Amino acid sequence: MARSKSDQAFDERIAKNSEELHELLTELYGEQADEAFRNLTELMKASHAARPADLKRLDTKRLADPEWYKRGNMFGMTMYTDLFAGDLKKLADKVPYLKEQKLTYLHLMPLLKMPHPQNDGGYAVEDFDTVDPSLGTNEDLAALTKKLRAAGISLCLDFVMNHTASSHRWAKAAQAGDPKYQDYYYCYDDRTVPDQYDAVVPEVFPATAPGNFTWNEQMHKWVLTSFYPFQWDLNYHNPNVLVSVLSSVLGLANLGVEVFRIDAVPYIWKELGTNCRNLPQVHTIVRMLRIVLECVCPSVVLKGEVVMAPKELAAYFGTPEKPECHMLYNVSIMVNLWSALASGDVRLLKDQLDKLNALPENCWFVNYLRCHDDIGWGLDEPVEESLGIDPLKHKEFLYHFYEGSVPGSWAMGELYNYDEASKDARSCGTTASLCGVERALITHDKPLLDISMKRDLMMHSALSFLRGFPMLSCGDEIVQLNGWEYKEDPDRVEDSRNLHRSPFNWENAAKRKRAGTLQKQMWDGLKSIREMRDDSAFTPEAWVTTWDTHNDAVLAVVRHVEGRTVLGLFNFSSARQSAHLDSDGDIALPAEVALEPYQVCVVEK
Repeated sequence: MARSKSDQAFDERIAKNSEELHELLTELYGEQADEAFRNLTELMKASHAARPADLKRLDTKRLADPEWYKRGNMFGMTMYTDLFAGDLKKLADKVPYLKEQKLTYLHLMPLLKMPHPQNDGGYAVEDFDTVDPSLGTNEDLAALTKKLRAAGISLCLDFVMNHTASSHRWAKAAQAGDPKYQDYYYCYDDRTVPDQYDAVVPEVFPATAPGNFTWNEQMHKWVLTSFYPFQWDLNYHNPNVLVSVLSSVLGLANLGVEVFRIDAVPYIWKELGTNCRNLPQVHTIVRMLRIVLECVCPSVVLKGEVVMAPKELAAYFGTPEKPECHMLYNVSIMVNLWSALASGDVRLLKDQLDKLNALPENCWFVNYLRCHDDIGWGLDEPVEESLGIDPLKHKEFLYHFYEGSVPGSWAMGELYNYDEASKDARSCGTTASLCGVERALITHDKPLLDISMKRDLMMHSALSFLRGFPMLSCGDEIVQLNGWEYKEDPDRVEDSRNLHRSPFNWENAAKRKRAGTLQKQMWDGLKSIREMRDDSAFTPEAWVTTWDTHNDAVLAVVRHVEGRTVLGLFNFSSARQSAHLDSDGDIALPAEVALEPYQVCVVEK
């Protein structure tokens, strides 16, 4: 039987990439590489053969437009399936609501089979191949992705490569004494090797999950558990682990997943004597994942979760010749935006933006204000010190400010993982509550409410001006407030991140069409932001840079392309401010612009 054009194209991609794929496997596995290569090649062929025809057509379309995810009209949202709609079938019924916002990207929080109730928000995965029964079936997921594609929305799912739940079938087999599956993890008879790791490997959650190893009584072994005791780290020194994980990724891709967020990617390779972060082997694995996807399902892209300084980020994109992730979460800018809002000082934010804008052109970001996770105050301490800011005092100020305990704070939130010894803590809360809306409503303070809404929209506007594309946290569009009711749920009360993980308020969503409501104000404001991004200055080719305003309270971002310049000015202060701007060459800017508190000013030239 003659092979189809799609099959022929696949054969060509395999032939083009086989040599590099074998070399990368050899780097990791030496003599075991040949067998791993055979297994992986067979897996790729089987996965492509099983790929539905409509997804193969999408592959062909995306091959002709490989940077589709960089378009100016990209606009995303992240949500929990159960909190938004209940399950996947009901979420499919809500696609018109998503389409109404002109979303092009939907990130659903982990929905693969997980233990209940202890699952770290779904990041303790019990089965990489199966949707959690509480949310639906694999068929429901495939039906949802098809409906989303018809609406022009690409689905992103998390893939947790670093670990499994302790209840995963591999972990259960290991606990039962099977040496094959004990080799899928890091298991040790005594503390000799674990102590060697602990001497140099930092703890992820020192307050809530101290140490890096957990004793398993059933197995009588110590197990590497970097995050929580019920999450066992996978051993990628074993090539069978890599092939098994890739099999699951390809299976989900064939259900219509178009974007994979690789969770905790810097952690996935462990090497004794190192801090087990950002090791070269991590990049080898990500590069292989990229090759496999480009061969089997080239419409699929990778998004990395890399919580590192800007100088560490470029490595995760690889090079133009040997790319790795297509995009990364912009964690640094999220943190710096909130820091600037609390302090009324944009200097740290501007410095971070300058560093990110200086990265190579292949670096692309998903920009966000809030997500499922906390705000970790990982600011650039040397820069803080150079600006005369005490890093520890500033961090303490920030998390107490967003807790609402600093005099003059408008915010309402909670601390997460407070460590008395180090004085470290993170912050939880929804965008609206952290911007002051909740406090204003409780105190019936109309002036505070007005200015809090301005803060909220200003933050979203500033975010949308940056390199990359914006992603909303579901509920941001309807001014969703903190869900304090989590404290009454014994299964949720121990994790303060549940403060911003509350059920979507559909009654408030209905108010988006009602004049005079906060919901309509926010809805219309976000609509204006989306329309702004239709401008040619928001194409991937645009040059993006900050500009000196000669005012530490005002951020200026310039976007320039083919003789067109768009200037965004953002007042992070509660007082009136003036921006003083210098023109330069092709960039002609107004000499002075006055701004009201938290005002956004867009100037087109």
